[in-house]
Amino acid sequence: MRRRLFAVALVALGACAPASASTSARTVAIGIHYSAFSLDTIDVEPGETVRFVVTNTDPIDHEFIIGNQAVQVAHELGTEAFHPPRPGEITVPAGQTVSTTFTFGERDLLFGCHLPGHYVYGMRGTIEVA
Repeated sequence: MRRRLFAVALVALGACAPASASTSARTVAIGIHYSAFSLDTIDVEPGETVRFVVTNTDPIDHEFIIGNQAVQVAHELGTEAFHPPRPGEITVPAGQTVSTTFTFGERDLLFGCHLPGHYVYGMRGTIEVA
């Protein structure tokens, strides 16, 4: 009985709380309509973690790929039709909302959709890290 009361007292006093403060990601909402992203440019801070919530109102699937020019070229030339959820790379099925979280480094990046013809059509934008 005495141990249980001690444990309850520790919890009530916050002694069992984690030592580090939790970090929260900023949320950026992006829409997809008529094979176009609702944003052309996104500004982020170096080291910032951003949660992207991407809503596709088109009747076709799209994707949202974050990366430098080499990543964009690899996806443009690649054959990966569906992206399993991983930071900065998601498939956004028609009529659905999907999210991804990405932590930014010290460089500027791009985002785009690489389904056939979409990137060339203009389904892309820049992420400025400053």
